[in-house]
Amino acid sequence: MYRTHLSAEVGTPLVDSTITLAGWVARRRDHGGVIFVDLRDHRGITQVVFDPDDAALFAQAEKLRNEWVLSVSGRVRPRPEGTVNPNLPSGEVEVYVTQMQVLGRADALPFQIEDEDVSEEVRLRHRYLEMRRPEFQQRLKLRAQMISSLRRFLEAEDFLEVETPILTKATPEGARDYLVPSRTQEHRFFALPQSPQLFKQLLMMGGCNRYYQIARCFRDEDLRADRQPEFTQLDIETSFMAEEEIKQLMEAMVKQMLRDTRGVELSEPFPRMGYDEALARFGSDKPDLRNPLELVEVADLMDGVEFKVFAGPAQDPQGRVAVLRVPGGSQLTRKQIDDYTAFVGRYGARGLAYIKVNDTTAGREGLQSPITKFLPDAALSGILERTQAANGDLLFFGADKAETVNAALGALRDRVAADLGLRREGWAPLWVEDWPMFEYDADEKRWVALHHPFTAPVDGDVQTLVENPSQARAQAYDLVLNGYEVGGGSVRIHTPEMQQAVFRALEIDETEAAEKFGFLLTALRYGCPPHGGMAFGIDRLAMLLADAPSIREVIAFPKTQTASCPLTEAPGPVSETQLRDLHIRLRVKPQVAAAPTEGDPA
Repeated sequence: MYRTHLSAEVGTPLVDSTITLAGWVARRRDHGGVIFVDLRDHRGITQVVFDPDDAALFAQAEKLRNEWVLSVSGRVRPRPEGTVNPNLPSGEVEVYVTQMQVLGRADALPFQIEDEDVSEEVRLRHRYLEMRRPEFQQRLKLRAQMISSLRRFLEAEDFLEVETPILTKATPEGARDYLVPSRTQEHRFFALPQSPQLFKQLLMMGGCNRYYQIARCFRDEDLRADRQPEFTQLDIETSFMAEEEIKQLMEAMVKQMLRDTRGVELSEPFPRMGYDEALARFGSDKPDLRNPLELVEVADLMDGVEFKVFAGPAQDPQGRVAVLRVPGGSQLTRKQIDDYTAFVGRYGARGLAYIKVNDTTAGREGLQSPITKFLPDAALSGILERTQAANGDLLFFGADKAETVNAALGALRDRVAADLGLRREGWAPLWVEDWPMFEYDADEKRWVALHHPFTAPVDGDVQTLVENPSQARAQAYDLVLNGYEVGGGSVRIHTPEMQQAVFRALEIDETEAAEKFGFLLTALRYGCPPHGGMAFGIDRLAMLLADAPSIREVIAFPKTQTASCPLTEAPGPVSETQLRDLHIRLRVKPQVAAAPTEGDPA
């Protein structure tokens, strides 16, 4: 039997037609001797009816339970007056069943399909059940539509889809590699790619001109809501295009994708902002522009005040004193402020000073705060003027190393806007550009690449790059959407001299460079075109399009935050035979005997 129609196709035009449907029992109801079943498929739900006039069929229907799989045939008829369901596409009709075949029975379920109050661990262990939810089906469909739109755009722009290796060589890219031992070459390992970065550059050197790939990538790093150990990215590279041309092309692609998937028209060019400005105004290199709150620098107003909490960071070249003005925030209770203090503590802040602005015309007397007594009138009036504070506002202060202040107040900015409903709806794209080439790693006491070591500097002078790395700027750019970095890219280095100079700045000597990147350095010597590109996080884009709380909600079979799969119980043990074939022996920690208790023999 199986089916002739899907639920979404069932409607009044089919009245008096005989059709066959197949799907799952979403709900069974017995109303006065007539049995109603909501039959669900991937396109929706149709009500089917069993009448006691057919005793044998009715007896079968009485045994039906939720999530049994059925195929039913019957006549489409209008629903009786007063029973129309306007929430269903098929809500004006029902199917009077004349034949039924039970295709699969279901045991008692670990949770009801429509039950939202289920732990994530249970949902992931039985992911195939959660997938039956209409909203989950819609998320998978939306993700597929997004990828289809991206492919269509790139193919129309003469991009060629090329696959790159999954088993490759370990290279340092900022996260730990997943390693795969080689059976045929003893004591050697493959690495799963963190990205196809080097291969796409080699494709440009090979004359491919424009490349893209829906690429699987792997990073063994600590997880959070928008990270997974294996993830998908749209990888793009193109030759003979300058930074501005690449950004314009990628912007057009994102606009088409939003139009195709959400019906959103973004006609204006995306705003641009420098990296330094983003940190100064928002405390983040991926600010959500739907949030109107901004940070205001006041370090100069604190230079020389006796309040060391502010004066210390104000006089420190690496310090920062900034204010976050919250319009109407003076209504916040002390408990709410204490909660925010605990919140910023997660980002390294040692406290959260504040001032409630009750009356701007009353000077010091119009301000309510434990810290006003430590600040001179000139500093207080300067703060009010610079922040443009109004009656009823609340001023939050951050004073510490700039990195800590940015992290704490940047996160607080988003938290407060969400709590107070200050964030507008819609879509807020932003190009963040003019990135530093390097950042100093205090733990390792050396410079590290802020993007990756193959990014071209703005100034192509090799000597300047090596002698003054702190001032080097990169031809790098990130695309931010609603506070998430959805894509990042750069113009790449295309000469061996510049690549070696960057390696020297990163304290990667010639031996290490040859060992890890020798194939790339060799290729650069045989005629390399100027090239650049981007990579977009497919999972993160899908999360935003679906209004989902994390990328796990738009991935069919995700991992947990411990990088495990409750469904398959991966990772799992392997046999001694497999380990022996790979020349691997597990080192088992010795069991430590418990200390004897009183009365036990020693």
